[in-house]
Amino acid sequence: MTRVIRRSLLALIVPFAAIAAWWWFSRDSTSVYFPPLATIWAEFQELWLFEEWPANVIPSLRRMAIGFLISLVSAIALGVLIGMTPLLRRATAPYVEFFRAIPPAALVPVFILLLGIGDEMKIAVVVFGTAWPILLNTIAGVRSTDATLLDTVRSFRTSKPALILRVILPSATPQISAGIRTALGLAILLIVVSEMVASTNGLGYFILNAQRVFQIPAMWSGILLLGFLGIALNLAYSLIERRALRWYRASNKLGD
Repeated sequence: MTRVIRRSLLALIVPFAAIAAWWWFSRDSTSVYFPPLATIWAEFQELWLFEEWPANVIPSLRRMAIGFLISLVSAIALGVLIGMTPLLRRATAPYVEFFRAIPPAALVPVFILLLGIGDEMKIAVVVFGTAWPILLNTIAGVRSTDATLLDTVRSFRTSKPALILRVILPSATPQISAGIRTALGLAILLIVVSEMVASTNGLGYFILNAQRVFQIPAMWSGILLLGFLGIALNLAYSLIERRALRWYRASNKLGD
């Protein structure tokens, strides 16, 4: 318990020091573009504690959650299939390498043409951008499953679904989890980018609109909120990951 508290305190030192430095060095700022942190914080409290949540935060979180869940399910299913099938892996490798190299933001105009400017477009951007790290990590995790273990399990005439659920997925879970963590950060980025184009609500729309009407403290408060949301999502996923991979950490300790 002491080690956990020590690590938590060490993790908080840097952000608190950065905030303190920002507050101190910006306290006398007269720049229109870089107002004092105290001014930004006052705007943050006025806007984001109650007022803007229904109009801009909830829509962004809903779109991001839908897109991320679609990406999660489809990428893991496809990754298991590709990872278990060498012929399919060789056939799809050029396409995977080609499409994962395309920045998702560059496809926003394409998605607008295909899906319009509604929620479908924004969800599609999140799905496309977050699927690749999950897919690639799933493929790598499936391929790294111990061959001797697979042969042993197959010798007992284990069915394919049981093999996947009880052997392959548990073995690949640590690498899949790393892909999910990367994709979660991308989801926040992509939902904001998609909302900055042809949107009427959401965090991306709010930040860009505040900049356009020269409400600079409001713009910075939106950026600050994105940082807080990123931290909250990362902490929430860390708790889930720690619980889900407890067996993996225990086995590593036994191996040491």
